[in-house]
Amino acid sequence: MRSFLFVPGDSARKFQRAREGAADALILDLEDSVAAGQKDAARGITRDMLGADRNTQALFVRVNALDSGRTLGDLAAVMPLRPDGIVLPKCAGAADVAQLANYLDAFEAATGSESGSTQIVGVATETADAIFGLGGYRGASPRLWGIMWGGEDLAASLGATTNSIEGAFTEPFLLARNLCLMGAAAAGIVAIDTVSTRIKDLDHVEAEARAARRDGFGAKAVIHPSHVEIVNRAFTPTEAEADWAQRVVDAFRDDPQAGVVTIDGRMIDKPHERAARKILAASGRQGRGLPQ
Repeated sequence: MRSFLFVPGDSARKFQRAREGAADALILDLEDSVAAGQKDAARGITRDMLGADRNTQALFVRVNALDSGRTLGDLAAVMPLRPDGIVLPKCAGAADVAQLANYLDAFEAATGSESGSTQIVGVATETADAIFGLGGYRGASPRLWGIMWGGEDLAASLGATTNSIEGAFTEPFLLARNLCLMGAAAAGIVAIDTVSTRIKDLDHVEAEARAARRDGFGAKAVIHPSHVEIVNRAFTPTEAEADWAQRVVDAFRDDPQAGVVTIDGRMIDKPHERAARKILAASGRQGRGLPQ
């Protein structure tokens, strides 16, 4: 999954438009995009969205935070419809993931869903406290697919007057971004880049997406349909990248005892092979050097 498009949980119209687009996953949002007075109604509308005929898009639901008093009610509303995953906002660390995983165990058992089938994405940088938990996600739960960073709620938590200047994130927010990336890599899960709030500046969206993929993020969240194709392109390896990756995998397949191989006069070692396998997986190739 390369692109996660947020859809307000109380807007069937926006959901229908999102279904017609190319986002790999939709996040049906019961939290920030729904006004307080609409939250109960949004549960029913989101149920209808989940009950619609499924296409190839994964459907995640962002529930309200664990300290909101609404998490269990949100899960009770949506889990019978078997969403592909739950997005947990204000996630402060591995303990929050484990708590949500326990809830999902119970709801899957109650609804007859396959045990462990509901994935988790944690929004992991929304409070100052959460920043200190970014290195602890390894082993939190087999359900944990990835962690996402975001700067809007973090700005409020820090008391910052802004999180960016002329479109560039300021230092505290770059720190959150980079620690999210490092924490995800340490845990062996996917790092998800934050949304771009510059809705009409598509060049800026592309620059953000390409920088995110360059640095190691595996996906990006978006809040406007016009951003989806840009993000998908940025996170799809080029043919040249996939060809290089296949050559690397083939070289190690042909010499399985080698720690280092040489390609075009360049030393290639095992970290390059691991990177090459990720590129082939992202490109959708099943090369002859990869397990089927």
